[in-house]
Amino acid sequence: MPYRFVTPTVQEAPAGFGPLFYRVELSRGVSVLKVDGTYTDVRYPSQTELEEADAYYLGGHEYEVSDAVAAELTAAGYGEYLTEI
Repeated sequence: MPYRFVTPTVQEAPAGFGPLFYRVELSRGVSVLKVDGTYTDVRYPSQTELEEADAYYLGGHEYEVSDAVAAELTAAGYGEYLTEI
């Protein structure tokens, strides 16, 4: 049965320039890269990092993943970001 993987997020502030924006926080996606069998969080991955990764999930997106990938992500600590479809 497939799963939906929604990448992790972090709250970031300020949302813009000027004193009014210092109170506003935005949710930013964090990318997840699999390199040599290990999953890691990367805030701003470079093109080189993406090319060298075995698999990657760009921050701010949803992905449909297989049972095997879901099991790997759960074992790596990303189970809370998975939903059974």
